[in-house]
Amino acid sequence: MSQRISFLVHGKVQGVFFRDFTQTKASDYGLTGWVRNTNDGKVEGEAQGDKAGLEKFKKDLNEGSKASHVVKVETKDIATKDGESEFRS
Repeated sequence: MSQRISFLVHGKVQGVFFRDFTQTKASDYGLTGWVRNTNDGKVEGEAQGDKAGLEKFKKDLNEGSKASHVVKVETKDIATKDGESEFRS
């Protein structure tokens, strides 16, 4: 059964290939959704897939890419969406 989360990542996460890292990890776990930079230096997005994939994805968000420094990740469960076929940036 699919689940969907929204996420907001705080820290040094812009200009360090964090969105690319996020997209790669989501694809590795078969997740769909999206990611983008916010105007205030954070990264936000949504991810959808099975529970196991989402748990691994959340762990990766908290660890971050090699060049990033994640301070905090906020996630919440949201309604699933039909019709997505990929994770986009």
